[in-house]
Amino acid sequence: MDRGRLEAFSDGVFAIIITITVLELRVPEPPDFSWHELQNLAPTFLAYVLSFLYVAIYWNNHHHLLKTVHEVSASIMWANMTLLFWLTLLPFTTAWVGNSYTRDTGFQGTAPMVVYGVVLLLAGMSYFVLQNRIVAAHGGSDSHLGAALGRDWKGHVSPFIYLAGILIAFVAPALAFALYVSGALIWLVPDRRLERVLRDGDDHAHDH
Repeated sequence: MDRGRLEAFSDGVFAIIITITVLELRVPEPPDFSWHELQNLAPTFLAYVLSFLYVAIYWNNHHHLLKTVHEVSASIMWANMTLLFWLTLLPFTTAWVGNSYTRDTGFQGTAPMVVYGVVLLLAGMSYFVLQNRIVAAHGGSDSHLGAALGRDWKGHVSPFIYLAGILIAFVAPALAFALYVSGALIWLVPDRRLERVLRDGDDHAHDH
């Protein structure tokens, strides 16, 4: 498969995920509209913002990662599809988490918070597999790309954050949500590793 086709398909799926997720923000209909009704949408909006951040983070890193691909193998395609599968579950889990909120107790839905964490964990693992498949197809861990991606402290810390959130959700769902927020925040700091790989690759091509 051509890399451009893989990128176009993936970008389309990312766009659909965001579109479906935002549709869960139900606008109150007149004459029931009031500030009180709008406040009731706040938890769902908060869950949407978190999921939007995760989708944006994945899209940004996925975009740079695919730019390093010179040859798309079957294993890369299937790893990419697995990642997209887990990400497409975000709209469902986002709505479930938002609906689990009550004004008296806050986020108290154990099941939705656990499932949300499981989706984040499996999406993270799928991205790790995709990354490894791409590295293996382009020189292995000793290559310039493999060396750059090997220094991935965020990728090593994130699964433990998600796993901790899953376990804590059984006793304190609100704290689990806070952990998922922290997992997104650490990725907001731009990761320049792939940008350097791409820049070095362009410089190497120009030298020849």
